[in-house]
Amino acid sequence: MADQQSDGERELEQTASDAAGEDELDPELAARRAAALAQVRKFGDPVLRTRARPVQRFDRALRFEVERMSELMNDAMGVGLAATQVGVLHRLLVYRVAQQAEVATLINPKIEWCGKEEEMVEEGCLSLPEVLVEVERPIHVRVRALGLDGEQILVEASGLEARVIQHEIDHLDGVLILDRTTREQRKGAMRALREGRQAA
Repeated sequence: MADQQSDGERELEQTASDAAGEDELDPELAARRAAALAQVRKFGDPVLRTRARPVQRFDRALRFEVERMSELMNDAMGVGLAATQVGVLHRLLVYRVAQQAEVATLINPKIEWCGKEEEMVEEGCLSLPEVLVEVERPIHVRVRALGLDGEQILVEASGLEARVIQHEIDHLDGVLILDRTTREQRKGAMRALREGRQAA
């Protein structure tokens, strides 16, 4: 795989050891990252296996929720975050695949079209520390959602953006990357999770 692809793959909701390397972060950034990761629900929490409910109210509380999720995602150095990952059963996700871009918010997202071309790429997840597994997903998707004011949004995404959106929508359906990889990779991931817990 090309170096550019590998960099993009590793960006997807990277874990502490796979991000820019916590040892290389200055102490303030490392502390903020650790504090943010502590607020993200981890594998084994039942909420990660629960299907989120559609958002009905578009109010200040929703804006606050989006703001909090965006800050957590940025501090954790992730590229996407679903509401279920912070224990909220709302069909809501935030993401940003380029540092310079604004954080995008998708409420009640639905994938209405997927391209036939698929790609196998390694994915990580803030809810699955120390885990990277290969996941095959469509390269192109079209997603219909609502914005913060309840307005209709149509997103046509490709590459990393399409992958991040699909990953986060999976979270809203109670689906994890472990469910979308091979049996062999799942076994390796479970071993890594067990070893990580024993070391903690």
